[in-house]
Amino acid sequence: MLRSTVELAAMPRSAPVAVFRILPWIWLPVMTALGCQARVIDPPSPQSQAEAGAVPTHRSVPLPPSARNSVLWVSLDDHLGAGTRSDRSAAPLTLTSAGAAPLQLRDRAGKLVFSADRLHFSWRRVALPEALDVARRVAGPFASFESADQVAQRWRAQGVKAQVAHPGEWEVWAPADALDLSGVPLRDVSERISSVVMPVLEGPSGGHTLQGPLQVQASDGMRWNGGVLRGPFRLQADAYGTWTLLEKLPLERYLEGVVPHEIGAGSPAAALQAQAVLARTWALANSHRFALDGYHLCSDTQCQVYSDPRLASPSVRQAIRATSGEVLLWNSQPIHAVYHATNGGVSAHAEEAWDMDPLPYVRVQADGVAAWGQSISVPLRSDMDVQSLLNNGGGAYGAGHPRFRWSRVYTAGQLGQALAAAGQGDAAPTSMSVLKRGPSGRVLALEIDRDRGAAPVVLKLDAIRRTLRRLPSTLFFVEAEGSGAWRFQGGGFGHGVGLSQAGAIDLADRGWSAQRILQHYYPGTQLGPFTVPAESAPAEAP
Repeated sequence: MLRSTVELAAMPRSAPVAVFRILPWIWLPVMTALGCQARVIDPPSPQSQAEAGAVPTHRSVPLPPSARNSVLWVSLDDHLGAGTRSDRSAAPLTLTSAGAAPLQLRDRAGKLVFSADRLHFSWRRVALPEALDVARRVAGPFASFESADQVAQRWRAQGVKAQVAHPGEWEVWAPADALDLSGVPLRDVSERISSVVMPVLEGPSGGHTLQGPLQVQASDGMRWNGGVLRGPFRLQADAYGTWTLLEKLPLERYLEGVVPHEIGAGSPAAALQAQAVLARTWALANSHRFALDGYHLCSDTQCQVYSDPRLASPSVRQAIRATSGEVLLWNSQPIHAVYHATNGGVSAHAEEAWDMDPLPYVRVQADGVAAWGQSISVPLRSDMDVQSLLNNGGGAYGAGHPRFRWSRVYTAGQLGQALAAAGQGDAAPTSMSVLKRGPSGRVLALEIDRDRGAAPVVLKLDAIRRTLRRLPSTLFFVEAEGSGAWRFQGGGFGHGVGLSQAGAIDLADRGWSAQRILQHYYPGTQLGPFTVPAESAPAEAP
């Protein structure tokens, strides 16, 4: 096997960052999958395809180690190198040390290939020795992982190896011979991949193409998005012909970067502890989200918001320590621990937010003091029921949240732009009506009629807020406001399923413990440690 012998040694620390002693470079060819260094970025060779007996759906990416060994691979930036052509590189990637120690760039085997205060990568398209044919059936796009995963599970029930993908929006990929799914539009995709994008490390002597995965060690941390992350980091290829920058970190440190950004570092202790348990549980239960691309979780709102763990206050760190290793369990497995900012006074079923099976540990309930809750009669099936709730929120938990009640106006032009951005054409909206509500009063289907004979658009579940992005929730009623405008009157911020963060803060201020708060929002679950038998934990990749 070929292996890089490149060594760039930094000059003394007083020297300018851009000056290096450069030892000879060996250009790294794009190897076939028969070479172990190329497995992450390169497709199977034609011979291995024939042995597999089927055309692959995508370039293969090895799975990450199990997240249940308390180590997570979290994406900091994805789809890097997208748009690179033979004559043009995509936007570059620059990594900067946060301290005096330089960043160390290592190859897959851990051998040092570069050391500098700053690593600057551009991108280069490189021809493959042999083209790879791929073919797949594609369902989607979907507004969320949850809705995509439900379709994937339907295919898996037929024995089809279906996988959730995220090339831009959530999709489901299945082999080209997969059967149709009732009610699910599918499209067939086939392509010949003749080249791949590779990272180019820019230096004083020019650019040098490298082969991944690459490891970056930062003994003083690395600056990222206004903060500092400790790493170590990985730069590796994904299933779409682009690259992902990852941080590999212990689960408990990950929580330090999540809890303060999700609920606020100044929240009372019981609320912080409840959030720590949920963030830990959610991470374990959802670590398969990006399996197709060889990592566990992202760092934005498609997962849990993760940022600089140094911002965790002493109270946040104490909450994490106080709940160390604790998760919420149902049938001895971590639950799908979804949560949100505020439910507006009534919690929702999971199937009111996503196209998925019911979760047995969440329920529709008026979320407030007993006397107030008795005045709210669920299910809330009509506009009148929802209006009554929205006009009567004084006894709800978390009523002080700024989006506990809200109002938004959409003009016909704004609605038309939103629909066009969602691929629904440019016909102007003329009227709007709620077709269906769930038991919590949340809108399950919203119909928008349009001019020029265009077919009505029906937005369902999470696609409502994915399309009309200014709506904080789907707990609303809508009224015409003059000519060509509609006012949405609503309550809550988020999907409404599981814990309301504003409610948890309110309950903690009322003296509730973290365990009591969690039982209130996830009745029937058990709080306890979750461990994986040693024999079931796979070895960690380098």
